[in-house]
Amino acid sequence: MHVWIDQDLCTGDGLCTDHCPEIFVILEDGIAYVRDGMDIGNDPGGAGSMVPVAPDFQQRVVDSAELCP
Repeated sequence: MHVWIDQDLCTGDGLCTDHCPEIFVILEDGIAYVRDGMDIGNDPGGAGSMVPVAPDFQQRVVDSAELCP
């Protein structure tokens, strides 16, 4: 499983970071991004913004996506 965030649609509510801070982070611009360890996917909508999700985090990532406004 891989995940990415469409920064054009992100409202910066932070629900994703509340549910899975290991994968999601909000940067100084107030928008959420995905991360793979210390590497942050900062190519909005591009292949560089997609990160793999370890099995331990997959359900939390799905829950985050479902809660996203």
